[in-house]
Amino acid sequence: MADVVDVPERNRYEIREDGTTLGYAEYKREGSGISFLHTIVEPEYGGRGLAGQLIRFALDDARSREETVLPYCPFVKAFIKKHPDYVDLVPERQRGRFDL
Repeated sequence: MADVVDVPERNRYEIREDGTTLGYAEYKREGSGISFLHTIVEPEYGGRGLAGQLIRFALDDARSREETVLPYCPFVKAFIKKHPDYVDLVPERQRGRFDL
């Protein structure tokens, strides 16, 4: 089972298994907001749903921190579109910008 951790010194969430980083979601925090910039899962670990697990954790963490979310990363934006219970994290005035 893979675990997700926030690694603030690297500005990213990482998904790891047995000490190996399988992928990550880069972010930039400003004030009470977090912008997701890029998400990657190493190709050899693809097809296991790891990116979804990673982003779900990151968005749940943002919610627990009461942060707003700006999904510049196409994968994060698509995840939010597919899981509309996360749309409320994106400020209402910004939703049109991200087609949400």
